[in-house]
Amino acid sequence: MREPNLVTRHGNPRPFGAEPVIGGVNFAVFSRHATCMRLCLFERADDAEPYFDHRLDPVQNKTGDIWHIHVDGIGPGTLYAWRVDGPFIPDRGFRFNPNKLLLDPYAKALSGNFEWKLSRAVGYNPEDPARDLSFSIDDDAALVPKCVVVDDDAFDWEGDRPLNLPLRHCIIYETHVRGLSAHASAHTSHPGTYLGVVSAIPYLKELGITSLELLPVQEFDHHENQRHDSRTGKRLYQYWGYSTLAFFAPKGRYASSGCSGQQVAEFKTMVKELHKAGIEVILDVVFNHTGEGNELGPTISFRGFDNPIWYMLDDDPRYYKNYSGCGNTLNCNHPVVRNFILDCLHYWVVDMHVDGFRFDLGSILGRDQKGRMLENPPVIEQIAEDPILRQTKIIAEAWDAGGAYQVGSFPGGRWAEWNDRYRDDIRRFWRGDERMAAALATRLSGSSDLYLRDGRKPFHSINYITSHDGFTLYDLVSYNGKHNERNGEHGRDGHDSNFSYNHGHEGPTKDDRILKLRERKQKNYLATLLLSIGTPMMLGGDEFGRTQRGNNNAYCQDNELSWFDWSLRVANTGLLRFVREVIAIRHKHPAFRRPDFFTGKDANFNAVPDIAWYAPDGTEPSWEDMPSAIAVRMDGSRADIMAEHDDNNFFIMFNATPEPLDFVVPRPQAGWEWHRAIDTALDSPDDIAPHGAEPLVPRKGGYHVMPWSMALLLSRTRET
Repeated sequence: MREPNLVTRHGNPRPFGAEPVIGGVNFAVFSRHATCMRLCLFERADDAEPYFDHRLDPVQNKTGDIWHIHVDGIGPGTLYAWRVDGPFIPDRGFRFNPNKLLLDPYAKALSGNFEWKLSRAVGYNPEDPARDLSFSIDDDAALVPKCVVVDDDAFDWEGDRPLNLPLRHCIIYETHVRGLSAHASAHTSHPGTYLGVVSAIPYLKELGITSLELLPVQEFDHHENQRHDSRTGKRLYQYWGYSTLAFFAPKGRYASSGCSGQQVAEFKTMVKELHKAGIEVILDVVFNHTGEGNELGPTISFRGFDNPIWYMLDDDPRYYKNYSGCGNTLNCNHPVVRNFILDCLHYWVVDMHVDGFRFDLGSILGRDQKGRMLENPPVIEQIAEDPILRQTKIIAEAWDAGGAYQVGSFPGGRWAEWNDRYRDDIRRFWRGDERMAAALATRLSGSSDLYLRDGRKPFHSINYITSHDGFTLYDLVSYNGKHNERNGEHGRDGHDSNFSYNHGHEGPTKDDRILKLRERKQKNYLATLLLSIGTPMMLGGDEFGRTQRGNNNAYCQDNELSWFDWSLRVANTGLLRFVREVIAIRHKHPAFRRPDFFTGKDANFNAVPDIAWYAPDGTEPSWEDMPSAIAVRMDGSRADIMAEHDDNNFFIMFNATPEPLDFVVPRPQAGWEWHRAIDTALDSPDDIAPHGAEPLVPRKGGYHVMPWSMALLLSRTRET
């Protein structure tokens, strides 16, 4: 047992959190309306009673709204938490509860791998406040994790720095830390962990992706979900992690080395090893809400420190505004919360070396404290202009659950955006919807309709066909509708507008004709994505046909339904090879990574416009009544003024009709000839040619494009 009579000093109000200093640890936490603050230190993670419980003096241990204390004789690894008292007046928004042990909002690690056994409220009765979880009379100190004091200077980075690759040169690969290596087929000694990600680095490097975008890794309650799988009867979980409770703390459950601070070092090891391989780390962050839920949710951290500061409250302050769809909404443009968000981003960049962030439901960052949309939201502008984050990637999911939709108009200047217009238009084109050729042309050429007018560039469009939220690519071509029954919500959850097609049979089939057509469609989608102007994002596993068996909302499925089945790499080796080679084409040719929008003019004075569109018969398209067949010629000369040499010219033909079509191929420049690089209708390995071995296309006769396929030609001089 530790000595309970520790020596304390007044401490300092900065920095926030628990900071190891000479001789001890300095603690600092914000609360404007608390009347009593107690620091509790624990010997073990499951202790119900602290060995040190110290009440701070509001005169000696408080500066402004910051409570602070220095404790001698302790250091990194110390377990701590807070108890806070103050008014409990829900009708005025105050929900202090001294019965609850609170997590420090700035905690850098949480102890243990807990099943947080939190009671569930039925309703609130002023005569019986125990019915409201924010004032539960139960003391659950033994059942919740404790904060861990972390020394960030103890890790040897070996000179590592964030890579900060230019966005237009990136290929983003979205995945889940646990799902990437949890399956037995991963054959790793550290399944489902940060080190499991490290074991996948050789594969990721060979695939050719540049940036790994990870679903939330900041601490959340994995056991939050109370439902059960309707098929197996097993408990469901909060798998995706969009329910953050400790924004500075990497999830301990994803660490193989331990959950008492070791998770911080293991996360850093993962980042360092990825950087050695030239792969960036982008984190999906959830600054729109927390896991504390609505007025019937548990008090875990923010609510217990100062509820009306941290959250947007309704006109009746007992209730929460819910623009997140998850029960509460963070008060992002309150100065205190705004500073918290910036401090958090700084920490992950400076101390954890991450390269960028994707902001879940980013439009919430644009709401004021009443929930109204702001023209120039302070926090969005501050993130964009922050000097520490200047080279950091910032990507917005430019909508929220409250009706805001800002794709193409997200404020703040340099923000990139998930382009769901790209997703839906490309899905509809390859499904065969009528009159989608014009939409394909707009999306393929960088979505200038969305990003040109406010001075942004094509690479600000994060192009994607699939993401964690929705069907995998294999399921997109295998199911007409979602199959989410196992989520325990009677199939009511998940999107209904998937723009998918099963090609004649719902789900798995042994029909070879259907299987071949589905594979061709997958190649069409991925080739279109990787040859489009903008920044491509792939859903991890799509390159080898990962399936969730028609579940388009697998947020609760921490099992083989969501995990990568690496045996599919062998089963779908042709598809995997195809994707690897298309990625190589994108890396090889700057014409597909243009920094600026096309003009449609002969900007390089070589008698070839930078882009030109054609109907299959070689005439100018009639956009209003075009069938789902279109071709485009791209001039590669001066596509990138920073490139050492001019690129090839390209001619891409798209046939999303059930009939074969003969496309007229424009005459190449004098002394040049067309060569076939891709034809998705051909079987592997003929569907894509290795660089330098592309077969010559005869000058006469055009090019025969099979139904539901696409082809890419590139021009080379006869000498090469």
